[in-house]
Amino acid sequence: MRTIIFDLDGTLADTSADLIAAANLCFRDLGHGDLLSPEADALIAFHGGRAMLRAGFARTGEPWSEEMVDAQYPLFLMAYAEDLDRNTRLYPGAEAAVARLKGAGWKTGVCTNKPEVLAEELLKRLGIREAFDALIGADTLPVRKPDPLPLHETVRRAGGLKGRALLIGDTETDRETARRAGVPSVLVTFGPEGQGVARLAPEALLDHYDALDEVAGRLLPL
Repeated sequence: MRTIIFDLDGTLADTSADLIAAANLCFRDLGHGDLLSPEADALIAFHGGRAMLRAGFARTGEPWSEEMVDAQYPLFLMAYAEDLDRNTRLYPGAEAAVARLKGAGWKTGVCTNKPEVLAEELLKRLGIREAFDALIGADTLPVRKPDPLPLHETVRRAGGLKGRALLIGDTETDRETARRAGVPSVLVTFGPEGQGVARLAPEALLDHYDALDEVAGRLLPL
């Protein structure tokens, strides 16, 4: 039994514009205007809400603290939940690739640092929730990626074995999660960092979902 686990933001779907819009709403309410760019700051968006809030506060030229980030984070989540799929799109070939792997007998799952309820809702709105056998979010367990437990638990809930699994992701967090979990990692190159993710030395790179079957089969042969 082979299991393939996907990160969500920046891996299955480009969620950056909607994430940045929610962060900018927080900054506008504070009187700062839009501090983040949907085009230039996509990579920051894929590192999460707090990363975006920190980046924005740093651009105000005013003193800021982690307490300010913590205060805005629940407001960011509320803003994002209200409009989480206006601009979000699956990456080309993602849905078809997951379907092919399931058809070939792979177990599938999503392991994300997005809160579970938001991940569930987004996958439903994108029409692919039923394609995955399990989902673990940032708050499903007491720990989150890069701790290996969420990945191991996603594999378990999907019905797989942790020694026969791999992780598809897009950031250093995913690379480190896979390393700690002792499973191969595949990093996508169609995100904002492009081929720059090669610096993280994953077991494989993925330039397009059309190639996922070959890459996954090579890393976890029958």
